[in-house]
Amino acid sequence: MNLNLTGHHLEITPPIREYVANKLQRISNHFDHVIDVNVIMTVEKLQQKVEANVHVRGKDIFCESTDADMYAAIDSLVDKLDRSIRKHKEKNLDHRHDSAPVKQPDAE
Repeated sequence: MNLNLTGHHLEITPPIREYVANKLQRISNHFDHVIDVNVIMTVEKLQQKVEANVHVRGKDIFCESTDADMYAAIDSLVDKLDRSIRKHKEKNLDHRHDSAPVKQPDAE
């Protein structure tokens, strides 16, 4: 999993980078096929905004979260990403199970 962190009007410190990396490990525990994660952190007046674009095989998943505290925004973002990743994984499993071959009656 490639992790890219970008800060707009914010310097990404090592503790923030480590916090985001630890939180995103939860996503890779649920779904192994995460290729890229791009996280953009923005500070606008009193609002801390975190956006993430997760590239998985076959789809890009985008989520964003806004809060007064950066760590709370990161927690909220990871919860949203977790739900989206699980939903994508369940859809893939459903498609795989729906395409089971249909048994044809024997022609005698």
